[in-house]
Amino acid sequence: MAPRYLTPSANDGSVKVLQLTDCHLFADKNKDLLGVNTYKSFDAVLNAIKAQNFDYDFIAFTGDISQDYSVTSYEHFAKLISFLGKPVFFLPGNHDDGPLMYRIFEDLGVNIAKNVITPSWQFVFLNSEVYAVPHGWIERKQLDYAAFCQKRNPEQHMALLVHHMPMLVNSAWLDTQTMHNSDEFNTYIRRLHRVKAVITGHIHQEFDETVRDIRYIATPSTSIQFMPKSNDFALDNLAPGWRYLTFRPDGSIQTTVYRLENNIFIPNDNVDGY
Repeated sequence: MAPRYLTPSANDGSVKVLQLTDCHLFADKNKDLLGVNTYKSFDAVLNAIKAQNFDYDFIAFTGDISQDYSVTSYEHFAKLISFLGKPVFFLPGNHDDGPLMYRIFEDLGVNIAKNVITPSWQFVFLNSEVYAVPHGWIERKQLDYAAFCQKRNPEQHMALLVHHMPMLVNSAWLDTQTMHNSDEFNTYIRRLHRVKAVITGHIHQEFDETVRDIRYIATPSTSIQFMPKSNDFALDNLAPGWRYLTFRPDGSIQTTVYRLENNIFIPNDNVDGY
């Protein structure tokens, strides 16, 4: 899969990115996930983004597009996301069928490139999916691909995008579902001296911490939200959200999380998992 080259719209060369994650779509548009109709919540998020009229260069979707592994759920996604009229790049989550996505998405208008290159930054989309289980695992060939991308374009700052958070988030139940070889991942990427950020999904909440000069960022889901720092499975009533990121030529990152106003997507909190 050849890299995709993009020219930023900002005069100073900054790259502006919209991150979306974890929409958990079903083939059946009327089906809900723990009380939230995920098709409607995703559609509401996209309409709110459109209304903001925010300028950005591309969309990064960090996994769990589907909840039921169906072709139809991916068709729904492609049709809905086309409303924004921007290039879309993705990676698989633990509820996705990664091989299926890479087979069908190009024909549906979703870009399958795993490396997006701009004059000052490059973005590498990695796969941490372990099929049909919640936790993640990053294979060595994925890490070697990141190293190859850096070697191919050594001057660019680098952001790595992956579904599973490669560190603990102080939530006992959720910390069993992180990237299970996170030590290997973090040790490896610290040798890639241009890595500035790791951008993830999966934890359905806002997260932003810097460890050894690498910024780890996660974003609220467009569907259900998980309660931060909860020992047991617990849902939050915060609204579905999204994140804008600006990657500056000097290697710095500015970012803001937004959520739906007048939230109507309240989950059923009388559950103990999903």
